[in-house]
Amino acid sequence: MKTPEPEAKTAIPATSHAVEAVAGTLGAVGGAATGAAMAGPLGAIAGAVIGAAMGASSGWAADKATEEQAHVDAELDEEIGVGAGSIGVATLQHPPSKINAPSAASAGVSDEPAGSTDAEGPMQSPPD
Repeated sequence: MKTPEPEAKTAIPATSHAVEAVAGTLGAVGGAATGAAMAGPLGAIAGAVIGAAMGASSGWAADKATEEQAHVDAELDEEIGVGAGSIGVATLQHPPSKINAPSAASAGVSDEPAGSTDAEGPMQSPPD
């Protein structure tokens, strides 16, 4: 009995060109209106063509940037464990202590002089 091959995953699905089409249409309408106001019917035609090209290229650039950001976000989510349900789980393995002693901070050792107080909290009265 042969085991079926696992299907290859695609990180980013194929996209439609809806963003480019909408942006191109809006660019054509805006270009035609501007061209008609400036140069009449020939200006409307030229404005529509130029506006459609500019709108479609702007839509393509916006869509491409969104795809690239989605890919970066997916890689980051995989790295920090969002998709695997392990977010916040400590997976870092610290090396063992060389002399089997706790650190100075956890043992209560301090390098501050005795009697010093922190300036945290509410305002303190001035010293005498």
